[in-house]
Amino acid sequence: MEKQRIYETMFIIDPNLEDEAREAVAEKIKKQVEERVQGIVRKFDRWGVRKLAYRLGRGFTEGDYTVIIFEADPENIDLLEKFYKITPEVFRWQTFRREDLEKSGLPKEMLNEEDEEKIDEATEKPAKNEETPENSSEESVTEESKKSEE
Repeated sequence: MEKQRIYETMFIIDPNLEDEAREAVAEKIKKQVEERVQGIVRKFDRWGVRKLAYRLGRGFTEGDYTVIIFEADPENIDLLEKFYKITPEVFRWQTFRREDLEKSGLPKEMLNEEDEEKIDEATEKPAKNEETPENSSEESVTEESKKSEE
């Protein structure tokens, strides 16, 4: 099994469907990413209906956009592409690898609670030594002696 990669997929759903139907299609695709692709969804962002840049062959001038950022094995990405092809409600899609997020690490808002705990534990620094009364009195004495010399 290869190392997990970070991917972003954007898909456009037929805007003529009812709101609930569009939401159901988006959730169905999210489920596909989690179950069949065995991905970990980091961000699921529904943009809603937006105007397309140009009219498409099917006559669409608008589309319901959704963006999903997820981690998965590269060998499983084809399963998502095949699912898009057999889903008639989705008329455009694009999936690509996010190397920028792989290099810089995932932003904290994309991590789930387990990931945050692991990161916090790994980066946790030992507590600094508390100042003892002996150290603080020595410092105050040296500061007072400097002032008196001036």
